[in-house]
Amino acid sequence: MSRFSGKKIVVGVTGSIAAFKVAGWVSTMTKEGADVSVIMTAAGSRFVAPLTFAALSGNPVLTDMFKAEESHAISHIELGQKADLLLIAPATANTIAKLAHGIADDLLATTVLAASCPVMIAPAMNSGMFENPITQRNIRLLMDAGYTIIDPAYGQMACKTEGPGRLAEWENAEEKILQNLTTQDLTGQKILITAGPTREALDPARFLSNRSSGKMGYALARTAVRRGADVHLISGPTTLLTPYGVKKTSVVSAEEMYAQVVQACTDCTVIIKAAAVSDFRPQNTATQKVKKDDAEFVLQLEQTDDILKKLGEMKEKHNYLLVGFAAESCNLREAGEKKLKNKNLDLIAINDISNNNTGFEANTNQVTLLDSDGFTDLPLTSKEETANLILDRISAQLASAV
Repeated sequence: MSRFSGKKIVVGVTGSIAAFKVAGWVSTMTKEGADVSVIMTAAGSRFVAPLTFAALSGNPVLTDMFKAEESHAISHIELGQKADLLLIAPATANTIAKLAHGIADDLLATTVLAASCPVMIAPAMNSGMFENPITQRNIRLLMDAGYTIIDPAYGQMACKTEGPGRLAEWENAEEKILQNLTTQDLTGQKILITAGPTREALDPARFLSNRSSGKMGYALARTAVRRGADVHLISGPTTLLTPYGVKKTSVVSAEEMYAQVVQACTDCTVIIKAAAVSDFRPQNTATQKVKKDDAEFVLQLEQTDDILKKLGEMKEKHNYLLVGFAAESCNLREAGEKKLKNKNLDLIAINDISNNNTGFEANTNQVTLLDSDGFTDLPLTSKEETANLILDRISAQLASAV
C-alpha cells in the first residue's frame, strides 16, 4: 500500500517563489495515492499557473471564493471538513499573519478557519521576514492554536541573502505530513533501535563485516517516529540518511555498539535489535597495513560480546520490551524458537536471508514473527511496511501490558 493511499489532502499555495517546489510535492502525493485538492491565493497564481496544479493533482484548482461556490457546495466549509489534512505550502508572512489573527478575506483563509482536520503550515520567505519578531509571534500563535509548523530550511534565498526561511526539503516535510496522517499509538514510548553491520578491523585498511545494509533498522526508526515514538538509533556503518526526527549514534565495531547500547537501554520502554553485529573479531589487529609478502593465511578469531543476551539479562531490572531479529538461511522456525528462549525476548522477527527478496540489501522483506502467542507469517512487502507490521505487534504487546 502506498503511504498516502486514500488520504484527502488540501494544499494551499500562496505567493512565494517556492510555489514551484510544491508542484513536486503535489505530484508525489498524488502518485502515492492521495486525493489532492489545491487552493491558490491570487498572489500564488502569479508564480505558478493554476493549470499546472490541476494537471498534477487531477482536480480543478480553486482560486476565488465566489467562483468556487458556483460549482462547489460552500467550498470553504466542505473542503476543510472532508479532508484528512490541510497543508499550506509555501506559507508567506502575509498568510501566516492573517491566519494568526483570524482574517478570512480569501478562499484559503476561510477554508483554514472552518477546517476540522489537522492544519500544517510550511513557511517560506526572506530570512529577515521570517526572523522578524512579529512573524515569530504569529507562528507561536498558530502553534498555540494547534497548527503544526514545518520548520523552514537554512540556505540562500531568491534575493541572494542567506539564512532560515527556505521552504523545507520534501524529505523532511513528507515525514511531518505522514506523522500527522498516522495514528500516534507509540506516543510516550522511548524506543532504542540498532541497525546496520559492524566492522572488525584486521589492519588500518581491512576489516571483517557482513552484508547488512541497515535498511530494516532504519525503516523501523522512521516508522516509529511517524507513530509518535521518541527514537534513538544506534547504527553501524551504512550509506543511509538519518530518518527525520531520529536521534542517531554512529558506531563501527561490535565493542562500540555493545557499550552504546548498554548505556542507552536503561531508560527505554522498547528495544529493537535489528543490527547484524559481527559474532567474531580478529584476536589481534595489526597497527600497520599488512603487506602481501608478510601475510599469514590463518586468521585467529574470538567471539564478540553478545549484546542481545546482555539486554535479555537486564530486561527485568529496567522493564523494557525486547525485540530481536534472527537472520537465518535454514531451519528458520527452530532457530527462532531457540533464540527467543535463550535471549529472553518478548518478540522475534525471523528473516530468511537465503532469498533475494528478503535477504541483505533488498528493499523488500518477509519475516515470521514469534512471541508467546506463536508464529505469524507476514506477507512479502516493502521493508517500511514490514516495519509497520512489526510495530503493530509491539503496540499490541504494550497495550496488553498496561
